Amino acid sequence: MTMQQTIPADRGAPAATAQRVRVPIADDKAMLRAARDLTKDIAVASPAIYWTDMLLSAAIGYGALAGAILVETPLAAVALGLIAALALYRALLFIHELSHIHRDALPGFRAGWNLLVGIPLLTPSFMYEGVHTLHHKRTQYGTVEDPEYLPLALMKPWSLPLFVLVALLAPVALLFRFAVLVPLGALVPAIRKLTWQRFSALSINPRFRRRPPEGELRGRVLRQEAGGFVWSWLLIGSVFALGWKPLLVALAVVSVTAVLNQLRTLVAHLWENEGEPMTVTAQFLDSVNVPPPGVVAEIWAPVGLRYHALHHLMPSMPYHSLPEAHRRLRDNLGVGSTYDGANHKGMTMLVARIARSTMRPR
Repeated sequence: MTMQQTIPADRGAPAATAQRVRVPIADDKAMLRAARDLTKDIAVASPAIYWTDMLLSAAIGYGALAGAILVETPLAAVALGLIAALALYRALLFIHELSHIHRDALPGFRAGWNLLVGIPLLTPSFMYEGVHTLHHKRTQYGTVEDPEYLPLALMKPWSLPLFVLVALLAPVALLFRFAVLVPLGALVPAIRKLTWQRFSALSINPRFRRRPPEGELRGRVLRQEAGGFVWSWLLIGSVFALGWKPLLVALAVVSVTAVLNQLRTLVAHLWENEGEPMTVTAQFLDSVNVPPPGVVAEIWAPVGLRYHALHHLMPSMPYHSLPEAHRRLRDNLGVGSTYDGANHKGMTMLVARIARSTMRPR
């Protein structure tokens, strides 16, 4: 979920793997039916949970960030910076919920999130709305038209560290986008078109080109871009009033947040599809759940994203209902079921699996 990356595709992989025989995975209708029937009563978003979680995460994040800027002890500054990165990471990931919830489900939440989190972190919701839903289209998931998919497990070994480390540049890239490209785009239509197509989506597929905004989204884009432009220049101007330290510390904290999100993205799927359309069940099995009893996944995959495979079965299920939905499906379908096939133990094992896959001769 970073700005469009320029990870070069492993162009030799498709030809080299063309001889592999892939057996299509048929839909498990019993699992799909259970996902629908067992969770009807928990499918409504709770405004109290959303607002409380988001506001607390943002407050802790900004408070710790202020502490990291103000303290003189390096060790304390690093500790506070890490707390800020984790808390702001959780607050930022509500952008994922905004791309799925019905527009009338949480009155004012989109505007509140953008004012408190999206614009201050230069990642307003328009950069994900209308983009992430393409990733959930049955006929587009895992294909070249999917903005959030690359066959990472089938690429070269060096592509994985590059995929993660490029996220370090995200804060500077976002600052440049809003401070420079937005005003230039207002004057030069060609720059505006390029900025929208290439630098206005949280995608990882370098071939993705975003279509012009339509309907209500068009108005939100104008408002949010204006807010991002003003805020970006306030950040730049702060150097003259406060010195370099506050801006550099903030950029470092957001870089840690971006890298953490990129690591989560790396293990959100198995990334083994070569571009062909997949059934819903195949998409589910190519996605990843990291359910309890482990607690660490709640840190690196918060706001329900530790249940990413389950989310692909039920994209509109609110994040706070996913743990209960998982419990019901696990108990109903049992160990060894198709549903159990998407459950994994943790990030380390998933990264190792993808890394081993990239090292296989093709």
